[in-house]
Amino acid sequence: MQMRYLGHSGLQVSALGFGTMTFGGAGDYFAGLGTQDVADARRLLDISIDAGVNLFDTSDIYSGGLAEEILGEALGTRRGRVIVATKIRFATGAGPNDAGLSRHHVLNAVDASLRRLNTDHIDLLQLHEIDPATPLDETLHAVDDLVRAGKVRYLGVSNYSAWMITKALGIAEARGWERIVSHQAYYSLACRDIEFELVPCALDEGFGHIVWSPLAGGFLSGKFRRGQEAPNDSRRGRGWGDIVPIEDERGLDTVEVAAEIAEARGVSVAQVAINWLRTRPTVSSVILGARREEQLVDNLAAATWDLTPEETERLDAVSSPRVPYPQWHQWDWAADRPVGPNRVAL
Repeated sequence: MQMRYLGHSGLQVSALGFGTMTFGGAGDYFAGLGTQDVADARRLLDISIDAGVNLFDTSDIYSGGLAEEILGEALGTRRGRVIVATKIRFATGAGPNDAGLSRHHVLNAVDASLRRLNTDHIDLLQLHEIDPATPLDETLHAVDDLVRAGKVRYLGVSNYSAWMITKALGIAEARGWERIVSHQAYYSLACRDIEFELVPCALDEGFGHIVWSPLAGGFLSGKFRRGQEAPNDSRRGRGWGDIVPIEDERGLDTVEVAAEIAEARGVSVAQVAINWLRTRPTVSSVILGARREEQLVDNLAAATWDLTPEETERLDAVSSPRVPYPQWHQWDWAADRPVGPNRVAL
């Protein structure tokens, strides 16, 4: 398994990570994703760690905190060998201060996560979503205090806009507070929206991307093909719905090209989609989720081979979205002055 630095930090994470949204299955929403208990989780963690995975991602809202409990118990004595990332922001109770990114909620939420994870520190604390009601200064000061207290080691965000990350980085630099090193974002062959603002921002500011839903909620698993009904065991087939936007026609074109590459290589369509993300310049790690062991084993195999430049170009071309203004003008006329520490062209 390839190890990559998390942005410009000195922390190395596996190119493929493991996500725990399927742990617990508490409530209708999370039950639709998976219902793994501790024994199930332990087997999935065994497979992941044996494959070289060291990044395990969770959140305090996954199954109402049960996913954190299961992850902590399933890791057991292996806790010190891995990187545990969790997220805070959403409601963990019915009180007026049981949600958001106020100092009050941030401090309480981290203490609660530490208890559930059965650990004395969180390797990567991620702010799960913006909180427009709380000043960034208040949030960033609170998480900086947590770093200084030894409860948190690195800071990331998730689902943020590029301008807000830049603002947060500016505040942290001015105050001498902990700097954001990562952004967990949705990115896939079926939706490349982060390339318009967030990727150039990451290249310029030096944070890494951790990718969630690399298979676009199963759309890029190979089960969805033009002219065929969605399989009954899929989210779409069950009518469970999707939380990620997909332009179906362009997406189906992309699946066809990915399937051609997969067939020629003797691998799955899912591996092709995951492999493509590994070629992206700001991606530090791709988070995998799995309800079945065989699904996880197949996805992890994406780390054992590489797309050729020609295969990457085919996937780039077929999945290319309509570029909005001013990006189309910038991409046409500013390409002579690449950005980023390695001078990567937009």
